[in-house]
Amino acid sequence: MRIFKFGGASVKDANGVKNLVKVLEEVGHENTLVVVSAMGKTTNAMEKIVNCYFSDEQELNAAVQEVKEYHNGILLDLFQNNQHPVFEKVKSLFDEVQGFLARTKSPKHSFVYDQVVGYGELVSTTILSVYLNEIGIKNSWLDVRSYIKTNNNYRDAIVNWEKTQECISKGVDKKQLHITQGFLGSDDNNFTTTLGREGSDYTAAIFAYCLNANSVTIWKDVPGVLNADPRYFEETQLLNQISYREAIELAFYGASVIHPKTLQPLQRKEIPLLVKSFINPKGAGTTVGKGITLEPHVPCYIIKKDQVLMKLSSLDFSFIVENNISELFKMLHDHKMKVDLIQNSAISFSVCVDNKFGRLQDLLNLLKSRFKVVCHEGVSLYTIRHFNSDAIASLQNGKEILLEQRANSTVQLVVK
Repeated sequence: MRIFKFGGASVKDANGVKNLVKVLEEVGHENTLVVVSAMGKTTNAMEKIVNCYFSDEQELNAAVQEVKEYHNGILLDLFQNNQHPVFEKVKSLFDEVQGFLARTKSPKHSFVYDQVVGYGELVSTTILSVYLNEIGIKNSWLDVRSYIKTNNNYRDAIVNWEKTQECISKGVDKKQLHITQGFLGSDDNNFTTTLGREGSDYTAAIFAYCLNANSVTIWKDVPGVLNADPRYFEETQLLNQISYREAIELAFYGASVIHPKTLQPLQRKEIPLLVKSFINPKGAGTTVGKGITLEPHVPCYIIKKDQVLMKLSSLDFSFIVENNISELFKMLHDHKMKVDLIQNSAISFSVCVDNKFGRLQDLLNLLKSRFKVVCHEGVSLYTIRHFNSDAIASLQNGKEILLEQRANSTVQLVVK
């Protein structure tokens, strides 16, 4: 069996849905399970509904109506008869959202978030499944919440692999085409849970693991995995193949390749992962698998913008040793700073962080009472895997290097 995953960009409008059908027709859809995300920017719109529920009830109905109208426009483009039963199906899903918000008394943001946001996936897969049946591609719609069982750690649920394996083994016929949702699961009380970052890719990997699939294909709007982000680098190259380990290394340093939690179940059963283009489905794409070398063997560039570099030194020239460092990491953790790079010597400690939650000033006030602090905001962190002198020179050109750190195959530069 094969597992396909299509993200929101692939089904952002009626033409996207029709193109997804074209992909299935070109590459075949027998013995295939298709995992689909919410359409376009629907997840953001559903998050807005949750935020309105907690902080701006007057805007709540307008926020729900906006999402309804977006999907209704797609339905009208796909189904000429506006009396088609799919219109009522989609309406009833949005009725469930509004019913939940009217009934719930929960003050817990993460719980409410999971009960609401997942309707983006339920609606997108309903539309796709009905449309496929309408044009003669017979398929079965699965509610993923009946198959992927998790704990109740809402917004970042942990999979109960034993229960999930049992549900999928019993409930999924490998000989059919199935359409299901990414990102979602359910807990022991059958409340909806979500799987956190890159949840839809992870969903595809979970099904692949439990079904002993031949492969997982993630369909994107790029030819495959590139050696650099084309938004920031003019010349990029397609990586024909990379190992699981290399993909995890790239993800660790911040590349938007594939999240490690997606790769881990695939690696355990040595199931290859393909990253291909839904614009050119017959293109070779990238294969991620066991024991394959990086091909072509070229430098891979990763950039994180808008970082903060802090250089700390002791006020009395005493050593910064274990007890200081553990205290520093506790401060960073308490202020929700994501650490991307550290470098220390006897009397100094440098750290590059992501100030995602805007807690920098509070942290600096605390640090300055204990250390001499030099802070650089708005810097960029470049990581080059498999670097060479030309690769480093291309980044140094015209930039001020604030910090450099090298390992055997990786160099990191903080630049201003």
